[in-house]
Amino acid sequence: MDTAAFEARLKSEGYTEIRTNSLEPKRHNPEHSHTWDVLALVLDGDITLTIDGKPTNYASGQQFTMQAGCLHTEDAGLQGVRYLVGRRPK
Repeated sequence: MDTAAFEARLKSEGYTEIRTNSLEPKRHNPEHSHTWDVLALVLDGDITLTIDGKPTNYASGQQFTMQAGCLHTEDAGLQGVRYLVGRRPK
């Protein structure tokens, strides 16, 4: 999916804050949650999200989603990660 189409999807699904985020190589963000829903498209690199002890890796071209309040950790891959993300307040 191209970024324009993904941004259009975010807007149509009520994601009011849309931006590009990045994490440097091997960055670890300890367990936390957000007060917003997340829908993201990985643009470059990869990221592993661990939820309920289960790690899932997302690479370039893949999408991930999380509901507000979901406890998770974030681990950027060896090349870091850059992703287009929408936030939908709860």
